[in-house]
Amino acid sequence: MDGKTYRVNHTFYSLQGEGRNTGRAAVFVRFAGCNLRCPFCDTEFDSYKVMTADDILQAIAPYPARFIVLTGGEPTLQVGEDFIELLHQHGYEVAMESNGTRPAPLNLDWLTVSPKGNEKCEMRDEKWRQPDELKLVFDEHTDPEAFLMSHSSFLIPKLLFLQPCDTGNAERNTVIMQRCVDYIKHHPQWRLSLQTHKLIHIE
Repeated sequence: MDGKTYRVNHTFYSLQGEGRNTGRAAVFVRFAGCNLRCPFCDTEFDSYKVMTADDILQAIAPYPARFIVLTGGEPTLQVGEDFIELLHQHGYEVAMESNGTRPAPLNLDWLTVSPKGNEKCEMRDEKWRQPDELKLVFDEHTDPEAFLMSHSSFLIPKLLFLQPCDTGNAERNTVIMQRCVDYIKHHPQWRLSLQTHKLIHIE
């Protein structure tokens, strides 16, 4: 251990609720802090616990799943390849969820990039870890094809997901969902990603 500390908002055990790995039992490590502030974000940023890598390993050790999801906030602000390697040494398959504005560790097993708002992802070349899936939060103003056109082909993986935005307003959510479904029917390279953990009322 190198003595590095991490600001961790929460560790918990649940099912992955979104994207390609939906339904998998997963250990989540939610890191505090983000370089964006999105109105629909479900993370409370101001509270966290300072933990060492050994503290994190001890916190996740009781759970039987060997699939771990590093999320946030924005985990690339704190997590590097050394931490991923440590998790590998302890038998974990490691996924990360990132907003794509910063380079992710190259030795991740799975990378989900979920761009937010008007922020442009700057992934350009082999120095960046190419994502395994792209997940766009979809609302009335989202133009997925414009997003694809404005970004390097290096960013764009084979798995493209649209996730209807949860606005907290049931009527608006219904409209967004229908528009998202209609969009995918007309642009079948995209797939629907639902926040299934919210639908079945788990964390």
